[in-house]
Amino acid sequence: MHMEQIDDPKIAFAFLRPSCVLLTQEPTVSNVKALRENLHSVSDGALQQLQDYVLFPLRFVLKTPGSKREGLIQGVMEAMAYVLENTCIRSWESLRDLFSELCLSICSPTDPGQPAPVSEELKTAVLRCLDALLHSAYGDIIFQLYEPTMLPGLGAAISLLLALAEHERARGVQEAALKCLLSLLLQCDCPKEHVAVGQDQRYVLGDAFASFLPGITRALSHVISGDVRQGHAVTVKAMRMWSRTVGLVMEDDQLQTKRAKPKVASELGRIGELIVHRTSSWSKATAKRLNLVLQKIISCTSAHRHWRVRLELVNLSDQLLTKCNNSLGECIGPLMEALVGAVNDEDLTVRERCSLVLKEIAQRNQTTGGQAFIDVLSENLHTLASSLPRLMRTTDDQRKLFLLNVFLGYLKILGPQVEVVLSSAAHLQRISRGLMQVLELDVMDVRIVEERSAVTHVDLRPELYNTRSQRKHFLYFTDDRIFSVLGKICRTLGYYGNLYLLVDHFMDLYKESSVYRKQSALVLNDIIAGATGTGVEVFTDRHSGINQEDLMSVIQSIIEEYISVNNWQLSTVTDESNSEPKDKLNQSHVLPVCNNLERDKLQLVLEAKCTTVHQLNSNIWQICIQLEGIGTFALVLGSDFRSVLMTTLYPVLEKAGDDSLLVSQSALCTLNDLCQACAYSSPKELIIANSDYLLNDVSLNLGRPSVHPHAPRVLAVMFSHSDASLLPLVIDVVQDVLVALDLSYDQRAPLFCAVLHTLLKAMVQWFPTHNGQKKLPAGVSVEPQTNFSVKQFLVDYCRQKELAEGIGADEEDPNDSDIPPSPSCREENIDGPDMKPELPSHVTIAKDIMERCIHFLSDPSLRIRLKVLDMLELCVCVLSEKQDELLPMVHRCWSALLQRLINDDPLVIPRAFRVLCTLGKTCGDFLRKRVSKEVLPKLTASLAKQARISAKAGPTYAHTVAFKVQLAVLEGLGPLCVWLDLVDSDLDSVLEACLLYLSCRQPAKLQDASLSVFQNLMEVDPDACWFALNELYCPASFEPPHPDLQPVELCGQGQPRNEYTDNVLKLLSFISGESPSI
Repeated sequence: MHMEQIDDPKIAFAFLRPSCVLLTQEPTVSNVKALRENLHSVSDGALQQLQDYVLFPLRFVLKTPGSKREGLIQGVMEAMAYVLENTCIRSWESLRDLFSELCLSICSPTDPGQPAPVSEELKTAVLRCLDALLHSAYGDIIFQLYEPTMLPGLGAAISLLLALAEHERARGVQEAALKCLLSLLLQCDCPKEHVAVGQDQRYVLGDAFASFLPGITRALSHVISGDVRQGHAVTVKAMRMWSRTVGLVMEDDQLQTKRAKPKVASELGRIGELIVHRTSSWSKATAKRLNLVLQKIISCTSAHRHWRVRLELVNLSDQLLTKCNNSLGECIGPLMEALVGAVNDEDLTVRERCSLVLKEIAQRNQTTGGQAFIDVLSENLHTLASSLPRLMRTTDDQRKLFLLNVFLGYLKILGPQVEVVLSSAAHLQRISRGLMQVLELDVMDVRIVEERSAVTHVDLRPELYNTRSQRKHFLYFTDDRIFSVLGKICRTLGYYGNLYLLVDHFMDLYKESSVYRKQSALVLNDIIAGATGTGVEVFTDRHSGINQEDLMSVIQSIIEEYISVNNWQLSTVTDESNSEPKDKLNQSHVLPVCNNLERDKLQLVLEAKCTTVHQLNSNIWQICIQLEGIGTFALVLGSDFRSVLMTTLYPVLEKAGDDSLLVSQSALCTLNDLCQACAYSSPKELIIANSDYLLNDVSLNLGRPSVHPHAPRVLAVMFSHSDASLLPLVIDVVQDVLVALDLSYDQRAPLFCAVLHTLLKAMVQWFPTHNGQKKLPAGVSVEPQTNFSVKQFLVDYCRQKELAEGIGADEEDPNDSDIPPSPSCREENIDGPDMKPELPSHVTIAKDIMERCIHFLSDPSLRIRLKVLDMLELCVCVLSEKQDELLPMVHRCWSALLQRLINDDPLVIPRAFRVLCTLGKTCGDFLRKRVSKEVLPKLTASLAKQARISAKAGPTYAHTVAFKVQLAVLEGLGPLCVWLDLVDSDLDSVLEACLLYLSCRQPAKLQDASLSVFQNLMEVDPDACWFALNELYCPASFEPPHPDLQPVELCGQGQPRNEYTDNVLKLLSFISGESPSI
């Protein structure tokens, strides 16, 4: 902290005099430091009066000949800067001499325009002092610095500062040099007071800096495009100096005003050659050269990573377009490109500033006629659209994003004038062709084809409805932001353009070639969304909105084209046998019967050659884009979309059941959009509410499966998204499916089986049962044990035995039942007719389907056999509570199922075994003898044989089919034995086979599965399990409790640890209750 400052000049002089004299006599660093410290004790007013006296010793040190230490010069500069920052220079001679001395202190002795090789600290100190000097000039004396006689010195100073800014690596020195240049231009942005510059003074400045304009613009452009490591502050200051220098020299007000040429005195000599006369020819030539430099600056800064640089580019464009609109006519295009490119900048500050500038420019041009402005914008738009395909192929994503933002910016600025621009066929053609090429999709990814849908095979949860479609992959870009900007461009076209003109034009492209079909659909979808203002950032309001009737008419025409046969029924999977007829010449698409327009246009779609992966991917993306379009149209129309709901719902449901995962996901998203638009809470409500129309179409289309192959898909999706209330409506349709299956089983069995499988899964969920537990009829109570009917028990036992042996299986006794009727029921039926109660509809359907399953179990197609086994399992679940219906069906299918278990493809065996386990859980008593006699011997023999192989196999064995068969059998064998209540020899054979898998040499999963078998068998016969384990390895000896008793001798006693020891000990501890689980 300093003491109170000295205000009296006399006292201040006496206080400073010793320090000044000492410094003059002994110019050392310490003496300079002492003077600098004393200066802080003098007030600004006193220091102003003593300015020349204080500056004299400091300037004397600089003028002293001979080499000096940099530390000394740096100290002098810091002291001098303090004096200049707190006083004013009132004498032109002092300003001129100090200006020259400061520049000479860091310039090269041989080249005054280049810096000397001194330290960064000294350069920074000198530049700070120079900046303080320029700020301290009082009154108009600063303008004498720009007189013609000062041009050599001024030019040397400018060259020196430019060299420091361009070549110096220290960021602080670069910033200080650029700040000095701005101060020299009298355009400094610091908060200090500055000299007011009038119009006449601006002419003087403009004339002076016109002499140095080429060097300034060239050097600063190098700084702006320099290494990004120099920091954004350097770049911003360089751009500011560039724009303000050009704005001053090329200012319209200066160039258009006729002034008398200044008389050049004869004594100027060669200095007169430095003077530039800003004539019209000079202005035009300079504008051409500046245009080249400007384009370089814009290319380097438009996509700069720092927002302040992008903001400064907006300010640069604003400055030049405002002040130099006429003189820089050739630069208007690049400047407007820079501005519109920042309209959609990611930074809010940049966007807001850019929007303000553009509105001011638009208003300025509207007040002056504005046609030239619009012509420039439309011409720039045309040029950009023409070069867009080439630029998208040759530039990086960052540059592509900027160019597309520029494109979008032009549309926003043009606003309602977009309609006028697009009325030109050349403009519309160029813009549309550019969009077609930019939006070209990459359809070479084979994974798109390989991803299969499970819509018709699994239950779809409601949360899956909101799953958005997969991101699209484009040929010329990868950044998602680019696709987002393209969507904004299309929506802006739809908002400002003529809707009929745009739709007609892009529909013509859609129909013209399959090459443009996907891109045209993308554009059309966004144009319709933009027409209603959806997703549009409104820059200028349009003249009038779109009429709802016109919008409906346009959307209907697009939808009709989308769902036409040629554009909707496209191959999406390589394996047509799964869902299509083998004869591809008969492939076609069914449309809803209610769609009269399309019903008359139904035709066969011929495919002359095999579809390639490229074509399949293209087809998949086309369908997905068209589905997205239907969803977009629904959201745009809202409740008005109900009038076209019947036209679109059937095709969308058909695609929801498509084998391609991408298509099915897109269709589900579209379903969600339809629900939102038409006020349905979920797809389930949507389908049930319109089920009568849909089922009518399905029923009619099922009658001609060769012409309408996809009706079963619609039915399958309906089953997946409905509840039990749908079942009464679909009974007749299900019968139609079964009849169609009987008539065309050789061609369409996979598709019909998939539909029936979906129905069965739905019925299992709609009508839950308790497998393995017999349900008592309503009103029947459990009688006490004292009233147990031995007669009825024996009758039921005989009946079960006969069914198990195949006696009377085909001659069902309607009076027999698994559950004895109540006494009241028996009394009521003594005199009544012998009638069997009507079965529930779901039971009847399950029986009919199971009947077909019996026939298809031996189908030559592996895929069909697998699907039928799944269906058979579900049928058993549905019929589990109707034993009288189930057991005869089980008896009929047993032979075919047995063949699948013991004599079929390894892929089928696990599935068949799973069906067997389900049967065992549902009707174990009925199957016990059959399984014991026909299945277990071969099953255990196969397990024992494979155990020797798996024990010697390596880690790759876990990926083989044989391993999967072993694992499936072992995992289900334990529960099966429990459900069948196996005992004696059957249990022994299972134990013997599974003991081999307790070896530590077996794969870990097989060991775990074997352990689970033993855990289940312990529920049936723990003694047998205990004995079998101890025979293998016995960890303890058993002493008889009495001498007369023989000792217990087991084979496993006294044996050393072996490969079975660990797993045997686990199971023994589980039996003894020491371990609750394994």
